[in-house]
Parts: sequence; C-alpha cells; structure tokens
Amino acid sequence: MLVKINGEDTNLPEGSTIKEAIDFSNAPYDDGSIICLIKGKKEFEKNINKYKLKTPKGSIIIEMVDSKEGKPLINLWKKQYKEFESCSIRWVSSIEVAIGPIGTDLKPTMDENTYKDGDVLLSLSGFSNESTHIIIAKENHSAAYGVPEFNKGIFAKVVGGRRTVRLLDSDDNILSIEPLIERSSVTDSASVSDLNTILDEGNQLFTYVMIKPDENSPQSVEHLFSLLEKGNISVDYESNSFVGFYSLQSLGKPAEETTMRKRGTVTVRNTGKGTGKVYIYREDRVKSPYHTTVAHVEKGMELLDIANRNDKITVKSNPERIMTLGMTQKEAGDYLNSIGVIHERTGIVDDDGLIVEQIPEFSIDVIKEGKVETKAINEEDLVLIELYIDEAPRTSWYFRKITNLIEKPIGSLKIHFAFPGMKLSMFEGDGKESKGLIPENNPSSCVEAGKIGVTNMSKKNVGLIGVRFENNDEFGPTAEPFNGTNIVGKIKTDLKYLEKLKEGEIAYIKRFKN
Repeated sequence: MLVKINGEDTNLPEGSTIKEAIDFSNAPYDDGSIICLIKGKKEFEKNINKYKLKTPKGSIIIEMVDSKEGKPLINLWKKQYKEFESCSIRWVSSIEVAIGPIGTDLKPTMDENTYKDGDVLLSLSGFSNESTHIIIAKENHSAAYGVPEFNKGIFAKVVGGRRTVRLLDSDDNILSIEPLIERSSVTDSASVSDLNTILDEGNQLFTYVMIKPDENSPQSVEHLFSLLEKGNISVDYESNSFVGFYSLQSLGKPAEETTMRKRGTVTVRNTGKGTGKVYIYREDRVKSPYHTTVAHVEKGMELLDIANRNDKITVKSNPERIMTLGMTQKEAGDYLNSIGVIHERTGIVDDDGLIVEQIPEFSIDVIKEGKVETKAINEEDLVLIELYIDEAPRTSWYFRKITNLIEKPIGSLKIHFAFPGMKLSMFEGDGKESKGLIPENNPSSCVEAGKIGVTNMSKKNVGLIGVRFENNDEFGPTAEPFNGTNIVGKIKTDLKYLEKLKEGEIAYIKRFKN
C-alpha cells in the first residue's frame, strides 16, 4: 500500500494505522500533537480553486467560477490543465489572448456570447475539439468562439496578473501551471485523526512542520528557537489569516528583516501591543514594519491550516538552534565538530568545564562565522534555583526574563550589593520590566536562608532581587518589610559560593527541576 508521509512515498502493509506508519517511517512526531490526514491527491485537488500560469512575462492567477453551469468545464480543467504547459500564446488581439491548443472531448456551439474583462474560457477553434484553446478576455466584448454549451465556456476569472496578460505576445508560451494551495483547500480535505486510524492507498499524512529560519533576523530567530525549545508549540489563537503563539509575549526584540507576509511566513511582533508574539500566516498579508520575518514554512503547512486553539504541533527547524550552554566543553566540542563549527574554549578549558556563555550568542551568527567561543565554569559554581511559578507567577516571569532563563538554559545575575557582615547579597533588577509587580507570595514569618526575594511595586526599589544567607524574622531578602517582598524561589545549592561573590561579579544560575 503506497501512502505519502510528510511528502515522501512510503510502502506500508495493508491495514496499517497512523501510529504504525509513524513508527515505520520514523517520521518526526511528539505525542499529543495533531495529525493531518488527506484522503488522496484527487480528493485534495478537488478543493483547489486557484491556479498560477507562469509565463516569460510574469504570472497570471485564475480562480474557478462559483457556478453550477461551469462545473463540467472546471472538472475538465482540473483533469487536463497540465496539458497546457509548454503551449504557446497562439494569438493576441486587443480583446483577447489565446493559449493552446490541446484535445478535449467537448462539443462546440456556434452561438455568439458576451464576455467581460478577465473572463477565462475554453474555445474550440474552428469548431474542433482537437483545437481547444484557453481564451483570456482583455476587455468587454462579444464573440463566437465555438465554446461548449456550459456557461458560455467560462470556467475561471483572472484575479492576479492582469498586467501580464496585456504584455503577452505570440513569442511567449506557458512555462508551468501550478495549483495554488490555500487554507480552504486543505481544511475541506483534511481531518485531524487519532493514531489508531487505518490508512488507505493514496492517503497523505502530515505529522510535523518544518521551518527554515531567515538569516537576516538573527536575534528574532533566536526568539523563535526559544519558543520551539520543546520540539512543539501550542496554538494560542487562530483565524483565517494566521495562527498565533503568545507564550513569549512581552519579550522584545529589535526590528530586523521585514518582508511580504506570504502564506507560510513566520513573524515576530517587534513593537507595540503584543511584542514578542509569534505568527504563522495562512493567507498572504502586506509587509508591516511591526513584524520581523523570522522563518518560512517548508513542510507541513497543512497542519497549521487545520490547527485549532490549544492544539499542539510538532515543529522542526533546518538549520537547528546552536546552543551550547549547559554542555561540558567536551560535549560542545564533539557537537560543534559534527556540524562543522570551529570550537574555541575560554574560562575553565578542561573537558568537564560547564559552559555558561557562548560567542556569538545567536545561532545564525555562529553559522555565518563558522566558529564559536564557549566560556565555562566549574560545575560546582553553578547556582541551582527552584522557582515558585504557581505561587508567584508574575514575579517568576520577571525573574526569568531579566536573567534570560526564558530563552536560555543557563542565566545570570550581577551582584549589585554584597554585605558580608549582614549575610545578604542583592542583584541588579530592571526598573522598566518590574512595573506591575503586585504583591504576591509575601512571607508571613521567618525568611529562610537561601530564599530569593524581589521588591514589589509597593516600595521604591521595585524589581530589586536579593538573597539572605541566614534566617531573618523581620525583613525580606532585599531588606524590605514582608509586605514589600515577593518570595520567588529558593537556592538549592550550597550558599557559600554565592556569599563570597563581590559587587560587579556574575552568578550563573539554572532552574532546579525535580
């Protein structure tokens, strides 16, 4: 049994299920993600309504007419349109362009009919079906084209490329004709299926989306990679025009590459309301300075077409993210060597040194330069932090944002004040990002050593971060009273290393997960 899995022909035993097909083909798929199943090519093309005719002068887009009378002509077109490829522009006049001929089984009439600018019809030149032509009307007129009895021969309208129609002459020809895939084409043919669905001959199965990053937007591409860290993404919003992914909203990036937002374009909102949101377009939209182009969908657009809110989609990238943070120097060296990138070690250069920084920071820049420098520390100097996500959601988001833990596996905190005698250290915050830090998870009694506190908006130094190295019954880790302190987490490693750091030094941190 022959089926297509993510565009590749695959022979399967009769009666195979979707799960068996995925296992057999080793297709990328994360459990719980949606799957798109199309019954077959004929079923799919039955729902296509637009076609692109490519010529040396440009492309012409035609759309099938929505009429019962034109249905027999549309069916013939969908069956035989490829035969018009390589046909010449047979003749050109002030009112029409003729393309052909091919042979059909149509029967001509001798009636004169009226036509409008942009009408596309089938004409039987010389009243012979062996000389069937496409006629594109350039203006309103009346003529006897020997058309079949259906709908005056009209099967389509020109909806794009009118200028190209007027530029054509008898030296031109049709280079190619391709169906234009729109969201409606897919949603009319596809169904979201469970893994136990039995496949049939000719089925098309899509399990994942493949994207290609835009090399002109290195910072924004890294933002996208952060969204794709788990190998899948969940839909937060969907409309006819786009699918939205909002989990990194408010993480701003500078404007980079802006392009026409064609179907399959991936963008990041770079300013204004919704900064940091990621969009994948189902339909063409104009260029916007507020949307940075970060990638284009190469495979699996069908999944994005059928996706609904809260659906999970498996997504891969080519090339993938180059992220060495959290690796040892040896692990990074082996990995970078496998992808052809030169590796330079700094900091702790021993094989077991734990990498906390890489230069260049962004994957696209690493690929362009072909080399990366990795800075490592001793593993015992890494500070592990348990964050109270549920108890302090706003504060934990702020903390992860300013330490870069949202976008990287290892973040950092810079020592702002160190008070050895007071058993207290404070770290630099961000006044702008800390706006709106309402009181949450305030301590009510003793603040234990190792608890991390953030000053909330009830106090002047909002956003300041601190940690105590001994218990305190009166004040929080930023020396504020309990009502001005949000407890965001707890340090899970030995406090002695952190306690000895001086003002201006960096503490490298990682989330502790049970």
